[in-house]
Amino acid sequence: MKHFTTEEWINFVNQVVSPGELQEMNNHLKQGCKRCQETVSMWQRVERSAAAERNYQPPADTVRMVKAAFAAAGLHGQRKESRSRISILFDSFLQPVVEGARSAATDSRQMLYRADPFQIDLQIEAKPDSNHLLVTGQLLDLNNPGIAGNDVGVTLSNLRGHVVQAVSNQHGEFTCEIKNSGDLQITFSSSRGEPIVISLRDALGRLPQDDK
Repeated sequence: MKHFTTEEWINFVNQVVSPGELQEMNNHLKQGCKRCQETVSMWQRVERSAAAERNYQPPADTVRMVKAAFAAAGLHGQRKESRSRISILFDSFLQPVVEGARSAATDSRQMLYRADPFQIDLQIEAKPDSNHLLVTGQLLDLNNPGIAGNDVGVTLSNLRGHVVQAVSNQHGEFTCEIKNSGDLQITFSSSRGEPIVISLRDALGRLPQDDK
């Protein structure tokens, strides 16, 4: 049975595949491929979350209060809001919890970010029988659809003195393993602009085993 790549399923969900590819992919799903069905389901949730985000407008009163707070603190004009280019499109922690499941602890977390010039897909997993986290991800170039963000430096810190580094490969993929402190900070550096910094407190929604 032929399986399709994540990129192909993203195009399927976004309806940018040819009629022939659409038929072939629909037939593949009808054959009961569980792995591909789960992939399609996840990216359909991402698409719905992204659509909802585009349509969201904060209340005008809230915007005025925030602007006033920044002005009072003397923060306006100190620096351009370069961090505003980072937005989260999907976080599995924000999805409804299955009835009967514990919301306070999990062994994995999936996230999707838009951080110009990249789209960043992240997965964090707790390694079995170990106080370590496995962080894997993929970067796609927003300016060149279908092109991976390769040769991007990745620095992972647990904010407790443990730092590991990696470089994304030709497919934009990377893998890091780090001791679980409960928190994470991921920095992406390339020659294409300011570093992208993503901080995650309580990365898996629980304290590491050593702290119990």
